[in-house]
Amino acid sequence: MARDQQPDLASDAVTAQPAVVTQNPDTLSRKEEAAVLGIDEKAGGGITASDVSAAERAGSDSDGGLKHGEDGRPLYTIRNLDGEEEAVTEDDERIRDIPAYVRRIVSFADDPTEPTLTFRYFVLTILFVAPGAFLSQMAHYRTTYAPYSVFFVQIASNYVGVWLAKVLPAWRVRVPFTRWGFSLNPGPFSTKEHVLVTISAASGATYNLGYTPISMSELYFGEPVNGAVAVFFMLAITWTGYSYAALARQFLIYDPHFPWFQSLCQTALFETQRKQREHPTRLSRKQIKVFFGVLAAVILWQFLPEYAFPMLGSLAFLCWVAPHNKVANFVGGGFGGMGFLNLSLDWSSVTAFGSLFLTPWWTQVIMFAAFVTSCWVLLPAAKFGGLGSWDHQLMSNRVFLKNGTRYPLNDLLTPQMTLNETAYAEYGELYVGAQYLWNMFFDYAGYASALVWMGLFGYGQLKDALGKFLERQGRGSKGGDGSGRGRATKIAEQYQDQLSVLQRSYDEVPFWWFAALFAASFLIMVVITAKNLLFIPVWTYFVGIATGAIVVVPLGWLYALSNFQLAIGTTNELWYGLMVNAVSGFKNPCGASTYGSIAGDAWYRAQLNLQDMKIGHYMHIPPKAVFFSQVFGSLIGIPIDYAVIRWVLNTKFDYLAGTIEDPTHQWTGQDLSRSLTLGVQYVLVGPKRLFQQDLFRVVPYGFLVGAAVPVIIWALHRRFPKAKFHLANSTIFFSCMSNFYGNISTGYFSSFLGGFVVMFWAYRYRYEMWARWNYILAAAFDAGFNFNMLLIFLFFGAGKVITMPNWWGNNADSSERCFALAES
Repeated sequence: MARDQQPDLASDAVTAQPAVVTQNPDTLSRKEEAAVLGIDEKAGGGITASDVSAAERAGSDSDGGLKHGEDGRPLYTIRNLDGEEEAVTEDDERIRDIPAYVRRIVSFADDPTEPTLTFRYFVLTILFVAPGAFLSQMAHYRTTYAPYSVFFVQIASNYVGVWLAKVLPAWRVRVPFTRWGFSLNPGPFSTKEHVLVTISAASGATYNLGYTPISMSELYFGEPVNGAVAVFFMLAITWTGYSYAALARQFLIYDPHFPWFQSLCQTALFETQRKQREHPTRLSRKQIKVFFGVLAAVILWQFLPEYAFPMLGSLAFLCWVAPHNKVANFVGGGFGGMGFLNLSLDWSSVTAFGSLFLTPWWTQVIMFAAFVTSCWVLLPAAKFGGLGSWDHQLMSNRVFLKNGTRYPLNDLLTPQMTLNETAYAEYGELYVGAQYLWNMFFDYAGYASALVWMGLFGYGQLKDALGKFLERQGRGSKGGDGSGRGRATKIAEQYQDQLSVLQRSYDEVPFWWFAALFAASFLIMVVITAKNLLFIPVWTYFVGIATGAIVVVPLGWLYALSNFQLAIGTTNELWYGLMVNAVSGFKNPCGASTYGSIAGDAWYRAQLNLQDMKIGHYMHIPPKAVFFSQVFGSLIGIPIDYAVIRWVLNTKFDYLAGTIEDPTHQWTGQDLSRSLTLGVQYVLVGPKRLFQQDLFRVVPYGFLVGAAVPVIIWALHRRFPKAKFHLANSTIFFSCMSNFYGNISTGYFSSFLGGFVVMFWAYRYRYEMWARWNYILAAAFDAGFNFNMLLIFLFFGAGKVITMPNWWGNNADSSERCFALAES
């Protein structure tokens, strides 16, 4: 789904939003909260709790704003477990640990009797998961595609659910031969049903990473993977990630200091829909109107940069001044140049680093600093200053011969799936551009930095969470009186904030549920790999799930604070290349993507699972129901994913293989081609041979740099705690430095300017306005963009491709009017 598609392990291209680490890892005060959002807490420049209260007092109570006490402080209405409502201030222990921007969104009341897994839930889940899985999986074989947005499901399922509640009869149906029964219509459509349908869609209405090796084997090597093996493989890698969520949920879900910004964004829309559906207020009606107004505006606007007026996607001012000057074109061009002072009015480019509504300001500063360093410093140094020992193909991420022509990688593969040494000797070593080299270097640095940074700056939080975990186990085994008959303490009972208090009404997901899910996936994969039904030795599977387990907590911690998803695909394939080249056999290039699917989904699926668990926490959903909805969504979606794979390979094989040219230029399989390139590079040629070349010799030192820099920053932070060195997150900087800007370098400057307005100026000086509208606007912009892409696909690309006629705003040679860029 478009909200959170798993990164392509071949391209490793990930949209990311970085984190800010709290100064005190054990608590998140209001000042620390401001740091998370990028606010300087120095006198006169920060926003404090009193500032927020003043801003809240300035708002109108008549439209659904906060009530205030006699002292002017905001009052929050909460409902205790006895069902009684109380009005409390922000000093109450049930409120004070929850960040102010979260308090303004979530509800502090719950009705545990609300229906959850109803007949309507199952109908809606099947209705929305099936087409989403089909579209999402098909998209990865095409050049253009229609994203299937989670916001589409969230919006549409609300209206369909309300309609079903009106038309379905309230019949009671008994399950044959059991005492169980259910009602076709248990009453009004509930918020809990709505949330669970959306979570199921997020789980099932997406593509599966396992499609890559399954497709490559049949397409390039004529070896189809058995259908049962393929489906069970796709299920296993998904369930491994879901089971690994158990490792991090102990630390990251119940603690109110972890906001999970994407989850908060969806929660804002859920709450607005709930209020409008159940108890409309002037504010909720206004929010719905604004949401749909902005949604419609974005849908209509995006037809311009995406189709009719693509010049709006890259406003290259330097090219306007000197359209035929090579230097000006390279410096100012956004489609293949440096993008210097280049602006974009295309939301897809503006959000290249992630939504400017969700990314904390200081983290946007770090991201922009990485972009400036890579594009505005290193690119001109390489282009005009001789940086790099090989001065060809600076703006390409492909592999070349020494003379700069494309390397015929397919010629390096023998029919026996081994390296063709004769061909390799003839063609010579592999060469890549300088930008691709520093991308690799910083990719490795980011991976190492994430682990070390977590150990240094997150140690206090992990230690506290581990202590709570051990305390729960101790109470469960001994009991409150030490008798050994005690009830195990719930996680929610160890936190005193109101969100956790409300969750005490529900049973926790037993650990053995996660263990059973892992055991099922483990058994499937051991059988598949031990019988050589896929392309990797069984022992590499053990390494893959071990490395996946290691990164789940640190990367989840980073994502929970920031919405930043660190890409690990290239590093996983490097590990596999090192392992498989140390033994004989198993040199099929499909092995790299197989291993990458296993180790990658251990993190990516865990992240999706945890993110939706946080939505369940914010919306007071029973944890068991959330777990079930995630697994149920995968059970629907994955068989459909495989059916799409079979349909595409059976009907579009010649187009994908390149034996026949597709007249629509859509069925190109370009992602598969890129995965084949990496497979040949890492599996056949091998990292050892690659890094012995002078050109690549410095690249592995990225791991050393990534491990050393966090230690230096940590030492500086300990020595000068007021200097805020902890905000200089090296993982974020390195990860953004590893982004490839050779194709598109526009949008980043626009995003930085927009982020300044939204996350700095509005948050600091217009907090009331920001708190009411920020997350509603975030949802509207993202949903509008995804709806527009769907419409463009249906209107202009689903059947016969209809291209926009060329005109001044859609120049055939250069839409941004940088006519000499191709020659620069």
